[in-house]
Amino acid sequence: MPAVESAVTSDQRRQQLADNLVSVRQRIAAACAAASRPAESVQLIAVTKFFPASDALALFQLGVDDFGESRDQEASVKVSAVAAQIAGLGSSTSSKRPRWHFVGRLQTNKARSVSRYADVVHSVDRPDLVRALADGVERAARDELTVLLQLSLDGDTARAGARADAVLALAAQVASTQRLRLGGVMAVAPLDADPDAAFQEVAQVSARLRVEYPSADIVSAGMSADLEAAVVHGATHVRIGTALLGRRVT
Repeated sequence: MPAVESAVTSDQRRQQLADNLVSVRQRIAAACAAASRPAESVQLIAVTKFFPASDALALFQLGVDDFGESRDQEASVKVSAVAAQIAGLGSSTSSKRPRWHFVGRLQTNKARSVSRYADVVHSVDRPDLVRALADGVERAARDELTVLLQLSLDGDTARAGARADAVLALAAQVASTQRLRLGGVMAVAPLDADPDAAFQEVAQVSARLRVEYPSADIVSAGMSADLEAAVVHGATHVRIGTALLGRRVT
């Protein structure tokens, strides 16, 4: 697993994360104030992909509850490692557990594995993935799994995401299963695109979806570089990696 920017002690790393967390929360609060929204209306997801379980544990101890991963092979190991570390703390912290969000493009053949540990899958964009996740949840004997429909904002079929005109049909398929809960939508603003325009489209699709499915009110949008624009347009969850954990190096 790649290291962080430089070799630091565990205490130094914890302080880095604590300082970054304060900065990110201040940005979220300022964005919410500018949009006349309460700060608590936006949930921070710490995207810990490529970073060690120790970073996730430190952030959890600092009060972060939600964590994002994008590769099953890494995530499945990290979820177990963090759970074991929390259990070994021997304090009130061990009575809580993190919520794990799978935020990357998901291959159908990995759906069964992800269904065992994820609390939310953000990247549902095609019917075969809906079927695979529902089957995985059933095999794992879980009650349900929350899923978000990933919206394509550039129409490129070679990339992840469903076209806006396909979202309602995909939502109907999710709603027809007994194992998946339709949570809302997710999107990534295209590179070199105007994030305001991109997130305005996300807000419009979310509004149309909520006409048919009022409880599908999650809008997962915004990352380190564009969280402010996402908050203006109604994001309920922002996925923050670099601003929180720093740059990744190989």
